[in-house]
Amino acid sequence: MYVATTEEDSQEGHPWRLNFDGASNAVGNGIGAVLVSPNGDYYPFTSKLDFDCTINIAEYEACIMGIRVDIERKIKVLEVYGDSTLVIYQLKGEWETRDPKLINYRRLVLELIEEFNDITFCYLPRDENQMAGALATLASMIKVNKQEDVKPIQMSIYEAPTHCYNINEEGEKDDHPRYQDIL
Repeated sequence: MYVATTEEDSQEGHPWRLNFDGASNAVGNGIGAVLVSPNGDYYPFTSKLDFDCTINIAEYEACIMGIRVDIERKIKVLEVYGDSTLVIYQLKGEWETRDPKLINYRRLVLELIEEFNDITFCYLPRDENQMAGALATLASMIKVNKQEDVKPIQMSIYEAPTHCYNINEEGEKDDHPRYQDIL
């Protein structure tokens, strides 16, 4: 599930930002990624993983999904942020990858990043990675029929309670009590 809009100008030379996160729980596994353009536009992506995996595998899957989206968009400068210390430091080459299940994931990421002119991996605390985390958690918990086409999620921010938008303008009279709209 993703928003498939494209920007005319990929802001060549300006870094794009990719936040990724994976979720693994008793209900299922999911991944989320948020691509942020140099202009500050957000492009969310999420997928449900229909196989058993560990949280570290889910984190790698999320990172790979995000990197592949960037390659499709022909982005050349990328900053990758994740809240998995293990994955980030393995990709930076600062930690050794010992788990046999993760060795091929790391190898795949290293192959994919050859498409970029400049790419950096940075650790991000979990509370600063909330959007990618929420997408991953949503994907892990939702039950989707494989034949269904799930529409992209649109998120809005309301700055005032909904009932405030429904109050009559001053001077307008009706025959209802003042609390009618709330009822």
